[in-house]
Amino acid sequence: MGRLFGTDGARGIANTEISCELAMKIGRATAMVLGENSENRRLKVLIGTDTRKSADMLAGAIAAGFCSVGSDVLLLGVVPTPAVAFLVKEYSYDAGVMISASHNPCEYNGIKIFRSNGYKLPDELEERIEAIILDEILPPPLKVGGEVGSITSGKNAVKDYIAHIESTAVAHFYGKRIALDCANGSASVTANELFRKLGAECTVINCRPDGVNINLNCGSTHIEQLQEYVKNNGFEIGFAFDGDADRLLCVDEDGNLVDGDKIMAICAKAMKEQGRLNANTLVTTVMSNMGLFAFCDKNGIKCEKTKVGDRYVLERMLEGGFHIGGEQSGHVIFLDHATTGDGQLTAVQLLNVIRSTGKSLKELASEIEIFPQVLINVKVSTLGKLRLFEDREIKIAVEEAEKELGDSGRVLIRASGTEPLVRVMLEGREKQQIARLAEQIAEVVRERLI
Repeated sequence: MGRLFGTDGARGIANTEISCELAMKIGRATAMVLGENSENRRLKVLIGTDTRKSADMLAGAIAAGFCSVGSDVLLLGVVPTPAVAFLVKEYSYDAGVMISASHNPCEYNGIKIFRSNGYKLPDELEERIEAIILDEILPPPLKVGGEVGSITSGKNAVKDYIAHIESTAVAHFYGKRIALDCANGSASVTANELFRKLGAECTVINCRPDGVNINLNCGSTHIEQLQEYVKNNGFEIGFAFDGDADRLLCVDEDGNLVDGDKIMAICAKAMKEQGRLNANTLVTTVMSNMGLFAFCDKNGIKCEKTKVGDRYVLERMLEGGFHIGGEQSGHVIFLDHATTGDGQLTAVQLLNVIRSTGKSLKELASEIEIFPQVLINVKVSTLGKLRLFEDREIKIAVEEAEKELGDSGRVLIRASGTEPLVRVMLEGREKQQIARLAEQIAEVVRERLI
């Protein structure tokens, strides 16, 4: 994790930790790094935002930074993060920027940067950007007169992105009653039109963003509202997106949660049966449930495990030539269609499986036995996060829990890449046991990492 960039871009409280000044500097430094081999050609950069109130402020600031060193900017307005990743390549731009803090509350915001191929910046380029900003190793080549960059507004971004996702459907979904929770975020401008064009009968909730209600008691981080809505109104399936629509969680007809692990299991099995699962391999993180690993083993699917973070999943997918990977949180990557996680694309791929098998989501999900899992997020100081793996008392607490669990469970403890949190996760067959052990470890973390 870098000095400005975490596992998913730069992120923090808007207008303090992620200030306009910092956004402008990131724009300049990014143009300097990406423009080194441009042979004096103007860089073309597109910028999208989610719906939080600070998004326009930061988009304007980073756009000014790009323009000040001679880059031209296309403002897309509100779009999902995966739309930026798709359109930067589709439009042949040099870079794409998404202003979003994803699933975080409205006071947060962030800056994600994509290269011309649609992939996020690798660590080495982020480190060079950080060095330009923090160490002031190079003065920005400020332009004047006619060399200053221009800013224009894009008109077709939403339409072009919807057409792309629509093209991945193997059939239309006539007769399917679907509830969509847009988290008052980016999916508010795309989801209803997309699924109606695909023939589904849609009802949409939480699609009236006001700048502050993004992710507020709704969407994939607060699935309870959609669970009740689906169960009480006779829907076959519910889709919940996060604020920038790069994640998906689902609800079956009885209101049961279908998380990223189950989504990946369902889709990977279908891809294997269709001969589309390269090397019969699914890439996931160490945080995925033991039940997913058991399901894959039973169905002849290999699981490659990475560190937590979609960037590490993607790196392993590219290294091995694998076609599907993702996280329990619902960030799923279908490399045949996208370069990043995409909640709406994932929903369409899941509907493809439902249509081709003739099974309901409830039937498909019932094939995966999920082990009880307890996750406790402990707020810690910034310095505390850095001391996590050096603290002896925490090590002892973890070792004692692992000894008690034996082969019937596991302990995972890690620092969040985007928030001041340490995540304590335990998994096993006995819910009461892992809940007790998780709280014991979490209490030690609270005491030691203040």
